[in-house]
Amino acid sequence: MIYSNRTSTVLKASVAIVFSAALMAAPIAMAHEHEKENLAAAADKTVTGEIVDVMCYVDHGAMGDKHAACSSKCIEGGGPVGIVSDGKLYIVVGDHKPMNGELAEYAGKTITLKGKMASNGGITMLENAEIVKK
Repeated sequence: MIYSNRTSTVLKASVAIVFSAALMAAPIAMAHEHEKENLAAAADKTVTGEIVDVMCYVDHGAMGDKHAACSSKCIEGGGPVGIVSDGKLYIVVGDHKPMNGELAEYAGKTITLKGKMASNGGITMLENAEIVKK
């Protein structure tokens, strides 16, 4: 009889622990699903701005004609590339790959890109970006 009471108590405690864990995890799982839905629903955005190498822009605000040659060299070398529009920096990537080869020639110049906006941890990215030809 003592053995079955102990088994019953352990079983009840186990069920209570599993149920409590499920209740605590549910909001996290729902938030993750909501975030995925938001990313999937992100519409294409068009951004017009200056192409910059992210390292020099973030480190010392380097932009414009004076920095174009250096910026182009950094982008060609594989440094992260971005576009600055209305004072906001967007990291730019293609279809799951860097766009450095296509964007290096535009360093220091104003162009228009189209892609999907994604943001996480304070960083905004224009993904699946394409150059808009005028």
